[in-house]
Amino acid sequence: MVLVGHSMGGFVAQELAARQPHRVKALALCFTSAAFGGDGSAFAQQFIAARIGPLDNGKSMAEIAAQLMPAMRGTRSDPAGLALAERIMAGIRPATYRKAVALLTTFDRRKELASIRVPTLLVAGSDDRVAPPAVMERMAQKIAGAEYVRLEGCGHLGPMDQPHEFNTALERFLKRNRL
Repeated sequence: MVLVGHSMGGFVAQELAARQPHRVKALALCFTSAAFGGDGSAFAQQFIAARIGPLDNGKSMAEIAAQLMPAMRGTRSDPAGLALAERIMAGIRPATYRKAVALLTTFDRRKELASIRVPTLLVAGSDDRVAPPAVMERMAQKIAGAEYVRLEGCGHLGPMDQPHEFNTALERFLKRNRL
């Protein structure tokens, strides 16, 4: 299978590739990283408090999405993509959101990057402050033969920020690797 993972979906793709490498034919790791702050670290605790605090203070998922999503866009973002991202996030159940935020901080697959042996595309946004391009470029350097694409003016919302540019990069990768 070809796995395309965006943000936390990139964590899921890396996890499957590490646990079941024989099932993975190719990877596209997009707007993601190989680790997130470290479970129990000061950064992780601050991240969880910042993301969960609004829920604890009575805010709805729609209110949280309206506050958080604009900070994730890039300088050349499609306004419709931002609206879509807000709608998607607004529809997440609060209990699911709480669990996802807590689990994010436990992820660390940095050591496994060098063992990835399938065609791999890494897509970063020049304006992404969540998974900065420098982080993604370092990931690409640790994966033999990996391709790295940086979308200018793109934020963390990637496929929604710049759908045409993202799809073009992904399509080229798939065609080049006959997938």
